[in-house]
Amino acid sequence: MTSGDFYGPAENYFHKLLGPEAEPVFSEVDELEANWGHRWGRADETSKLRMAIVRKPNIGMADIREDCWSEEAQALVDPERNWYYKRQTPPDMEKVYDEHNQLVEALKAEGVNVVFAPDLPSTFTKSVYTRDPIITVPGGAIITRLAPRMRRGEEASMTQAVAALGMPILGTITGSGLVEGGSFHMLRKDLAAYGTSIRCNEEGADQLERLLMPLGIELIRVPLPGYTIHTDGQFMVLDEKTVMANPHRLPYEYLAKLEQHGFEIIHPHVDEQNSCNSLMVEPGRLIMASIYPNTAAMLRNRGFEVTLIDYEEIINNGGNIHCSTTELIRDWN
Repeated sequence: MTSGDFYGPAENYFHKLLGPEAEPVFSEVDELEANWGHRWGRADETSKLRMAIVRKPNIGMADIREDCWSEEAQALVDPERNWYYKRQTPPDMEKVYDEHNQLVEALKAEGVNVVFAPDLPSTFTKSVYTRDPIITVPGGAIITRLAPRMRRGEEASMTQAVAALGMPILGTITGSGLVEGGSFHMLRKDLAAYGTSIRCNEEGADQLERLLMPLGIELIRVPLPGYTIHTDGQFMVLDEKTVMANPHRLPYEYLAKLEQHGFEIIHPHVDEQNSCNSLMVEPGRLIMASIYPNTAAMLRNRGFEVTLIDYEEIINNGGNIHCSTTELIRDWN
């Protein structure tokens, strides 16, 4: 018999002395900061934003061509299925880059540490929308699985980017699950909402729910009507008691649950419904596209401070300000 065949008294002593220690739990604040360097993730949509990840507009947007107009789609559509653009004229790339710079500068002016995900090949024309490949929750990140073939691969790039920062990866959507971050909202630390749709399926919601369960987060499923793909074009949290929503694009059951949880539901201007796709940077302060002046005025009348930036060229690519950012750290306890 060799010394490796059994544990003697000394080995038993050291194993007892050194652990195991299941408590405090992984996402307890002191545990996170001691072992992972930061209080990663977020517990809501409105607390002070400390770190966000963005990606510069993809060079492939310059390949969008005017001869590809589709009357059926009411957009310029690539025959190779690598892009679409919701206007009869292609994007002005100088404006595209200027608009994204405006977003970055607006975030920095709010004291946000802006992290850039690496550029991707020219076929990734939607990669400016960093919201979709990742979901952040208290303690870290969940890597999603994007529905369109044209976006597959953004997930791996985002995983590498946040892991390089030291952010914990709490899980990855696998199998036939489809999850996109634009359809996820942290309503509060113990409650989240997720919109199922043509792009976000029930299998993905099942996997997401299982990943949230150890964190003590209840998931409200929001079945979106028709071809509405994400909730963030229809809904945003303004503070702990107020949301802004397009009620005709959300199921009544969800609106009723929001009211049951104590939220007042207000509405954007009727001609500016996509203004819901804006970003809270701290309590009472948000960044919104300048094409929504009426909604901005309404919010200012309610006491919110609204920073307006130009973003129309990027919006016509299929996403907005909220789509173009993902918070890696918001203040939470």
